[in-house]
Order: sequence, then structure tokens, then C-alpha cells
Amino acid sequence: MHHITHRIGIHAPLARVQQALTTIDGLAGWWTRDTEGQTGVGQTITFTFRDHGGGEMGRFVMKVLPPTATQQVRWSVQAGPPEWVGTEVCFALSSHDGQTVLLFAHRDWREEVEFMAHCSMKWATFLLSLRALVEQGRGQPAPEDLKIDNWN
Repeated sequence: MHHITHRIGIHAPLARVQQALTTIDGLAGWWTRDTEGQTGVGQTITFTFRDHGGGEMGRFVMKVLPPTATQQVRWSVQAGPPEWVGTEVCFALSSHDGQTVLLFAHRDWREEVEFMAHCSMKWATFLLSLRALVEQGRGQPAPEDLKIDNWN
């Protein structure tokens, strides 16, 4: 199995970062504006990505998993691109030196394909969007996200 991992420091209290990861408004503020569902364990969240004209570019359905000792926020991908289905998205938060450190992982890709490289870069841009939302009050969620290649 293959994994995408990233680490980012955020100058904000851990509770504020966790709120951005565990509420619909928080998620819509940094990942995609078109976010709906329920964020409780066992429930699902649907993330729809649209172009500036409103056309759908992609949709992901995540089942919220129970936290573990090291991963406060965990999702299992239920629907989306075939490469994503069956993978797990995890966010681990800790406090160090006056900032919240977020360790991100998108785990269990069946194979290392070009789409995985695209998604790794996109996750990095969205983690920067999360940091901007929490630190400055405004993220850069889709469709206003940073475009990195011809796939978005």
C-alpha cells in the first residue's frame, strides 16, 4: 500500500484547527465550498468539487471513523475516483512550540499512479488553505483553490 503524507505547523490553538476539520462550515472554509452531511462518527460527509461555472468536477463521500490515540480525525472514502475508494484520510494534531502541528495522511492507495502525485500536491495546497482559514480567517477552498495542473 502507498501513502501520501504531509506535515504543517499552524499558529492557532489546537481546538480551532480541530473545529475546521470537524464541522461542515470549517471544512467548507478550506477544502470545498460544496460540503454537506454530518460530522459525527459513523456519519458521512459529501465533498463536491465544482468549476467556476458550477459544473461538477468530482465528488467524494467520506465516512467519519472513530478517532484513535494518534489520529483525531479519520475518514474512510466510500465513493469517489476508483483510486480513492477504500483509502483512509487522517489528521493528527498536537501542540508544539506555540503552534498546532498537523500530520496528514491519505493512506492505503493500491498503487502509486500519476493521479496520486496530483492528489499529493492538491492536498498540500488545501492544507495551506486550512492554515490560512485558521490563522487569517479565510481559506482558499474549491472552486477558488490554487490550480496546479490541467486536471483542475
